[in-house]
Amino acid sequence: MVQVCLNGVRGAVDGVMVPVSPGAMADAAAEAVAVGATEIHVHPKSPCGDDTLSPRVLAVTLDVIRARVTVPVGVTTGAWAEPEPAARLERVRGWTVLPDHASVNWHEPGAEEVAAVLLDRGVGVEAGIWSGTDGAARFAVSPLRSKVLRVLAEVTDPDADTAEASARALLAELDTDHGRPVLLHGEDGGAWPVLRLAGRLGLATRMGLEDTLYLPDGRRALSNAQLVTEALVQYGGQEGAA
Repeated sequence: MVQVCLNGVRGAVDGVMVPVSPGAMADAAAEAVAVGATEIHVHPKSPCGDDTLSPRVLAVTLDVIRARVTVPVGVTTGAWAEPEPAARLERVRGWTVLPDHASVNWHEPGAEEVAAVLLDRGVGVEAGIWSGTDGAARFAVSPLRSKVLRVLAEVTDPDADTAEASARALLAELDTDHGRPVLLHGEDGGAWPVLRLAGRLGLATRMGLEDTLYLPDGRRALSNAQLVTEALVQYGGQEGAA
């Protein structure tokens, strides 16, 4: 499974190919699904281009994307979009249109409570476990660990030379008792090495302008669809490899 991550915290300053309006996100989602993406991960944006958990913005974004694609659509609940845990919970409780799933970064304050609210509302939870944090240790003792949709193993090492080793270290940290599937991905310079490792290990992965602005050969990516097309080649070519 290759999920497309459309934008992340990136915005207009990163280039016109990064979708920031609901319409642009829907166009990018449709193009990525057309070339083989099986899920969508998106960061809804305020009119100023910042990540937001606003119920109104989320509803518009999801409705416009779902008018173009039928695959599952997930969103972020990152603390940068709403730093105060209580306010973040209130935002999530106020969602009137629900995503299929939402990522929850387990090292962030209030993560357990946000995940519990999402699960109570019938929203799948991607448990974001970042390398270089105590997320894996916290998740190992979480009563919700067997209830999440999947574990989102996020390798924050941006160095192409060391990202694979960082990914293997993160996977070794994860407690396998949760029994949930793992989606492994990297970012920036580490995005492509980690994607290839996911292919070799038979794990789900993701690719898109949130994780990198560049193709494996160093050229600037023109779209999410271009990144997904290359990701499927790189990922598929690694499955079953030693």
